[in-house]
Amino acid sequence: MRLLPHLAPEPHAGRVTVLGAVALALTAAALATGGTVPAHDHGDGPGHPHRGCAGHGDDRGLLFCEDFEDLPRGGATSLHWGVDTRHGTLTVGPDRLSDPGERRPGQVLTVHTEDNGHAFVEVDDFDAPDNSFFGRMRVRVDAFPTAPDWAHFTLVEATGEGDGSVVRPIGGQHVPAAGDTAGDGTPLWGVGSDGGPTGDWTDWRESAPAEAGEWLCLEWEQDASDNRVSVWIDGEPHPELTVTTTRHGGNPVDFVFPDFDTVRFGWQLYQGGSEPGAYDVMLDDLALGTERIGCAP
Repeated sequence: MRLLPHLAPEPHAGRVTVLGAVALALTAAALATGGTVPAHDHGDGPGHPHRGCAGHGDDRGLLFCEDFEDLPRGGATSLHWGVDTRHGTLTVGPDRLSDPGERRPGQVLTVHTEDNGHAFVEVDDFDAPDNSFFGRMRVRVDAFPTAPDWAHFTLVEATGEGDGSVVRPIGGQHVPAAGDTAGDGTPLWGVGSDGGPTGDWTDWRESAPAEAGEWLCLEWEQDASDNRVSVWIDGEPHPELTVTTTRHGGNPVDFVFPDFDTVRFGWQLYQGGSEPGAYDVMLDDLALGTERIGCAP
């Protein structure tokens, strides 16, 4: 992983200490059970692009980057990010879900959850200049929910101090077709939010169907100048998914960003009794930066 300029200087030292203790404990457990840990540190300093992590040869704009290549296989842990799970697991290893000709090289993060569980990599003490940043991740969802109707899923969310709003730039819903019975319909991408004055909403669009069983490059921008979230899918802009201060899917009040300090990557489904009853999602090349990062290999 590469942690580069613009991260806050660890204002919450207690949180970092706890994460470090957890990581060391998990490392010791891995050794005790016959697992492996890295033989040496591959380096986490700035100025050295990390094998596909940045997506280009210039990492000056990166705030955070993780491609999982230098982590030991098994339960995901790092001194530089935390984990948050409920009825879910995070595992580092090879791509075992894709068809042989479509597997990503190297290591990926496999997210597994049961029903309406969640599992996230959590980037704490995040401090973007002017409270604005770009994000990028590669993702493969094995299957999206087909029931219940309006089942809501999130893959990225950002939180911080403010009016309580949780911003969800990457997520969506299973939207039933008019007149169809339960279980029919389409999973659609949509930006969303919850917890603030605008309420709980996902501004999905029929022009952005969420395709299961294939690797995608998902990018987004969060621009605090007009509380705008913009989305790209496989390098193509989707302006119909854009939300702003006054253009969103919630209550008729202004949508306002919190002062972001945490970004989470993973999977959460909010409704119980879902179909299927478990979810497998693979993530790779997680990155946050002050410039658009792109999808280059």
